[in-house]
Amino acid sequence: MAYFILKNLILGPLLRLIFRPWVRGMENIPSAGAAILASNHLSFSDSIFLPLQSRRPVVFLAKSEYFTGKGIKGALTRWFFKSTGQLPIDRSGGKASEASLNTGLSVLSQGFVLGIYPEGTRSPDGKLYRGRTGIARMALESKVPVIPVAMIDTEKVQPIGKRLPRIRRVGIVVGQPLDFSRFDGMEGDRIVLRAVTDEIMYELAKLSGQEYVDAYASSVKEKRAKLARQ
Repeated sequence: MAYFILKNLILGPLLRLIFRPWVRGMENIPSAGAAILASNHLSFSDSIFLPLQSRRPVVFLAKSEYFTGKGIKGALTRWFFKSTGQLPIDRSGGKASEASLNTGLSVLSQGFVLGIYPEGTRSPDGKLYRGRTGIARMALESKVPVIPVAMIDTEKVQPIGKRLPRIRRVGIVVGQPLDFSRFDGMEGDRIVLRAVTDEIMYELAKLSGQEYVDAYASSVKEKRAKLARQ
């Protein structure tokens, strides 16, 4: 109910009025059945614009920090993510990564649309970075299509480090579903998982027009943080 009210009566109409988002290819999201939306990640606002513009509810696996913030901003963020059905995940790796994978598979087994950022974190500079292979394993185990989604110019709405959003027009481009059924039964093969992930990232680069960097965004952020402390 909260999702319906936010999307159709409050936040959705307000965002469409202010930011005038343009959308292309939304018909590529199936009207029924489970699917994975694989999106690039330029801004916190990606998790707002995409669910509100999608024809179907989208369940995102969101980092747990969004559910533990302090103060008014933390409370509002927590309320939004809970109200729209987003699920907190621990991104620390190891058993936490396995738990996140199982959470995603559970969402898909119920026939929902699952939103994932294959890069694992926001781009630090607007470029597209190497994808994590968790999305490939999830796609192969669940046997559902992967739909690439490119968010356009959302980093201009809320640049990293800025608290208040700027009014900029944003776009969403939804690509054709990707079918990986040719790899059925090979979800344990690391080479296959990397190949599937790279194919998804290639499609995202085509849709978004971003420059691709064959490195993890998290590693780039860590290196920049170390240099800044020196």
